[in-house]
Amino acid sequence: MRDHTLQALNAERAARRPAVLVTDIAEGTQRLVTAEALTGDPLAPLLRKALASGRSGLVEAEGRAIFLTVQVPAVRLVVIGAVHISQALVPMAAALDLALTVIDPRTAFASPERFPGTELVAEWPDRALGSRVPPLDPYCALAALTHDPKIDDPALQAALRAGCFYVGALGSRKTHAARLARLAEAGFSEAETARIRAPIGLDIGAATPAEIALSVLGEIVQALRHPEGHA
Repeated sequence: MRDHTLQALNAERAARRPAVLVTDIAEGTQRLVTAEALTGDPLAPLLRKALASGRSGLVEAEGRAIFLTVQVPAVRLVVIGAVHISQALVPMAAALDLALTVIDPRTAFASPERFPGTELVAEWPDRALGSRVPPLDPYCALAALTHDPKIDDPALQAALRAGCFYVGALGSRKTHAARLARLAEAGFSEAETARIRAPIGLDIGAATPAEIALSVLGEIVQALRHPEGHA
């Protein structure tokens, strides 16, 4: 790999932007395709599929063997609310290699005793997301679980502005309708708020905190691996 290609690849990694190194096996030539340049690339469909899977591998294009070295940022999950569902999420998220952060200003809930070994931020989301927690980005998922607009709404606004690939919120359809009205008053368009998954999680008939946690993580994986199938 040439020095300038390595430097460019490292720059994309540092900025948490996806990229694919395309290597022509027969010729040994390499080129780096960034997310910004993806749309106009002749291999765009193959590159999008590779980025969605997060896996490197050998493909064939126009009768040539090409190796795609895929670089995608580590996926982060930010959970708003140190509730029972969040407690169930912790070990499941770890099994999926998701870097999980729980934010809740209510110190009675956000305690190390209830969340041992978990990155826990006992602050209001707007403050935590602006300082204590790394900035949200398109490789972040955010799940708002407190059912309290004072806590959930600022986090949802931050996630929408950051372009998080997944934004979900707990609550009934009636609750969500009121939430949409508040977000509209805050200046968000219908297209923007349509990105919120609510009621949160896949419809699997979940009843317990663990089942709801499972449905949420299933929906997050679905949004990550099939981005073209969602608004």
